[in-house]
Amino acid sequence: MSKKTSYLLGILLTIIIGTLVYCYFCDDCHCFPSGDDKVVQEDATPIVVEPEVKQATRNAFAISDANGDFNIEMNDNFNFKTSNFLILDPISTNLTDGVLKLKDYLIANPLKDIDITGYYRSDETNNSAYPNLGLARANSVKNYLISQGVPPRQIDTRGQLNDDINPDDKSTLFGPLQFGVLTLEEGASNEVLEAACDAIRNNPLVLHFNTGQAQINLTAEQRQKIADISHCVDKLGVKIQVVGHTDNTGQADNNMVLGQGRADFAKNYLIRNGILGVNIEATSKGQTQPIADNNTEEGRKENRRTVITIN
Repeated sequence: MSKKTSYLLGILLTIIIGTLVYCYFCDDCHCFPSGDDKVVQEDATPIVVEPEVKQATRNAFAISDANGDFNIEMNDNFNFKTSNFLILDPISTNLTDGVLKLKDYLIANPLKDIDITGYYRSDETNNSAYPNLGLARANSVKNYLISQGVPPRQIDTRGQLNDDINPDDKSTLFGPLQFGVLTLEEGASNEVLEAACDAIRNNPLVLHFNTGQAQINLTAEQRQKIADISHCVDKLGVKIQVVGHTDNTGQADNNMVLGQGRADFAKNYLIRNGILGVNIEATSKGQTQPIADNNTEEGRKENRRTVITIN
């Protein structure tokens, strides 16, 4: 072997040995595959996190009077489907018996009110005529109490957002409600309610329709008016007056029928949303009471209306 070849081999051997020594003492270089490298590779695999399954909330039917001797609690309660305000059947016998005991207590104590708070979740769809599903649920329970003889004047309803209530895997909410007993002062008047009722009389709920149409789409302000109307009926014993109106398109007799159809539709809508039919009077004025010029499209649109007020 020539001196030149030996010299080149020496240089190559020096490079190889230097590289090996460098890799041996360098912790972060990863020159050779190792068990640690394998662990890092495995750790890099995406981890699939299963969604948390929340246990269904089950509220008891519990009512206690802090200023009296009424106290009742049971596991049964009024249940609802999510995004719905209709009470699910069947209602248990124990629950009905509890309601009858409540009825007897309230009748014997006319200065006591049952306060019903209905809960709703922020991810539910409000398909009621009320400002929120909680209030609609409370009104459904109110109607059941009335059907069992509880005086409507002794029932207060309200709605409250509560995202801590969880449905089961079949979308059932078990008792999304809270009950309490209020003690009123003798001779006390509800000025806020009376003012709300006067506001309805002075500024009724007006629904507008297109020709031949009888559908209802409510704004937030109109939903609040329906809630106020419902409270006025329950607490003051007033009646609801629903009057259908039309423009002068077509025959007068046909328009009278059309106006009645609109009034009846609005009445049925209120009934489906928790107002008892016996408290609603539906009539038609047809084209006889225009509030705008029937010679213009805008005026005819204003005349096609249903007016909802209280006496």
